[in-house]
Amino acid sequence: MIEVEVKDMNNNTVEKINLRDDIFGVSAKPGVIHAAVNNYLANQRQGTHATKTRGLISGGGKKPWRQKHTGRARAGSIRSPLWRGGGTVFGPKPRDYSYNLPKNVKKLALMTALSAKLSDGEFVIINSLSIEKPRTKEVIAALKNLGLTGKSVLIVLPENDDTIALSARNVPGVSITRAADLNIYDVVVHNILLVTKEAVIRLEDIKGS
Repeated sequence: MIEVEVKDMNNNTVEKINLRDDIFGVSAKPGVIHAAVNNYLANQRQGTHATKTRGLISGGGKKPWRQKHTGRARAGSIRSPLWRGGGTVFGPKPRDYSYNLPKNVKKLALMTALSAKLSDGEFVIINSLSIEKPRTKEVIAALKNLGLTGKSVLIVLPENDDTIALSARNVPGVSITRAADLNIYDVVVHNILLVTKEAVIRLEDIKGS
């Protein structure tokens, strides 16, 4: 077990808890993280890019000039790829970029990333994050107290909280997610993980099962 401090919104240590070392004490495996991040990004691609070949562009049905005795090169259509406004040769077409990665690889990558955040001091646990009504300045004040101003912060909550979401949506660099929705990309791209105590428990239950 790994002992860590739990802070309040004023950056005071209120207690210490033990985290599972099979989740938060995994040794570094950069290759696994790289594979999982690439898989996540590939699965997010829409693949709707497309270009038109000469057969898809309107016009060009008439031969621009006769075949011989003009002194110009032979041409059969003004939509040839050699012409301005012509078709595209071997251009991209709609395709599916997604592919499957074994679940155990995804799980190992996430555990490795969480362990790295914890060992680097980029995993902050607070006892709770509660706001009575949507107020952006309360989130800003909490981040300032915790020394996280100006950093890219991912707030991890046990469940969706509309009040916190509305309060944090205008704060630059701050994102919010549920413990159940936490993924490798979110962990890697944010400087700090700000996790509530209840969300940590959810993480251990979900990811450790």
